[in-house]
Amino acid sequence: MSAPHPTQFWHTLEDGRIQCDLCPRFCRLKEGQRGLCFVRGCEDSSIKLYTWGRSSGFCIDPVEKKPLNHYLPGQPILSFGTAGCNLTCKFCQNWDMSKSREMDTLTGKALPEQIAEAALNYGCMGVAFTYNDPVIFMEYALDIAEACHEKQLKTVAVSAGYICEDPRKFFFSGMDAANIDLKAFNEKFYKRICGGDLKTALDTLLYLKHETDIWFEITTLLIPDENDSNQELEALCGWVRENLGPEVPVHFTAFHPDWKMLDKPRTSPETLTRAREIAIKNGIYYPYTGNVYDTSGSSTYCHNCGELLIERCWYELGRWNLDSHGRCLKCRTALHGVFEKQPGSWGAKRQAIRV
Repeated sequence: MSAPHPTQFWHTLEDGRIQCDLCPRFCRLKEGQRGLCFVRGCEDSSIKLYTWGRSSGFCIDPVEKKPLNHYLPGQPILSFGTAGCNLTCKFCQNWDMSKSREMDTLTGKALPEQIAEAALNYGCMGVAFTYNDPVIFMEYALDIAEACHEKQLKTVAVSAGYICEDPRKFFFSGMDAANIDLKAFNEKFYKRICGGDLKTALDTLLYLKHETDIWFEITTLLIPDENDSNQELEALCGWVRENLGPEVPVHFTAFHPDWKMLDKPRTSPETLTRAREIAIKNGIYYPYTGNVYDTSGSSTYCHNCGELLIERCWYELGRWNLDSHGRCLKCRTALHGVFEKQPGSWGAKRQAIRV
């Protein structure tokens, strides 16, 4: 176990317990106790982080795997997580890391400067905090972000956005892009299946849109008979368009049985296509399907004239019909996002590395 690292979002209660103020769970802890996330706990009458300097392993991924389809397409990004999570999603697809309690057997030591240097040396555009939610190892992530920015590298957060207002500002101050996992669009799902609440996730999305310049995209994992009804998808897409704007990409991805939700079937490709069609009907410019083979559903089209702009087959890029300013070659409408003059060529490779 790494040495405990100081944190700042906590306060002392009248009964002597220490309340963690990072997320709306507000764990109230006695000396020696851990919060639900397991990586933040009470020590020396304060909240400490126990995973600073620890990682569950490092891989170089295509940035599209985060998923980010409109942020430096084709570029490789160094991806890693730690352990633990502040939600309790029964369907967690990374439960071996997010639910881990055996940190010393799962993780290796890596200082922020070492991670940034590795990203630079391997030709990555930056570092992605992913696999488990980075808000719970916020101090570690921000130290890495500082080291990355000193080397002109980008930072990407893959998060459910389950974080309180003040730490939210602190955390995202170090991020250049984000993908927010919007679990569903109903409070019952969040409470019963994730142990969280919808409002906090929506507040994070509103904050990113209206108070930052961070490029962000949204992902919703569709689970059969849980969050995939036409009514719920209509509500989700309508809220995104009205509150965030039609230019925010929305990814609908396929569920597979895992962790504590083994009784549900895999999401059908037809469900994802239906969700994408609902998004288009509701005016979303860039809806995508994910975790299935669907070249049409994973490709990017001009919202003005319908021209194919970026062709994708899984994470491989095909035709690229943007000019050097990121505009449609046919009608010259700008594509929303962050693009270079030419796409990267990393492809679908996934390369494990040691730092």
